[in-house]
Amino acid sequence: DAVLPGGADAVARGVVRMFARHRIALQREVSLRNGRRADLMGLGEKGEIVIVEIKCSRADLIGDRKWPEYLDYCDRFYWAFPPGLDARPVNDEAFLPERTGLIVADAYDAEIVRPAARHALAASRRKVEMQRLAWLAMHRLSRHADPELARLMASFGD
Repeated sequence: DAVLPGGADAVARGVVRMFARHRIALQREVSLRNGRRADLMGLGEKGEIVIVEIKCSRADLIGDRKWPEYLDYCDRFYWAFPPGLDARPVNDEAFLPERTGLIVADAYDAEIVRPAARHALAASRRKVEMQRLAWLAMHRLSRHADPELARLMASFGD
């Protein structure tokens, strides 16, 4: 089972560009409170939380058993694939096609092939996740602006 050209970085770039047009800002590699890590997690202008799981090979998709644990942390969940990947497995009942969306993306853009159904988070969960995403975004921007900040914060246990 070959991994298609461009890989996860290319798919992520296209997905980020597409969601930016929909006014949803995404962060890469976001740790969830359950110990899992979302490939992309984002926040829309009205507080909607989106998670995107990127798959670049059929084997990776079929072998992923942890993805249902992401559903408690988002209003909408999407699978994202590069063009040419056999996405038929996400139509199987085990992948909850009535709940999960499907995106095809390359390094330049993406298209939502199947919209994700909205399952609204509880207000208390939404507040916690919005605060976590905001803190993460500010933290990453600060570290980008001052590369020494990572070293300084490490001395404080961050």
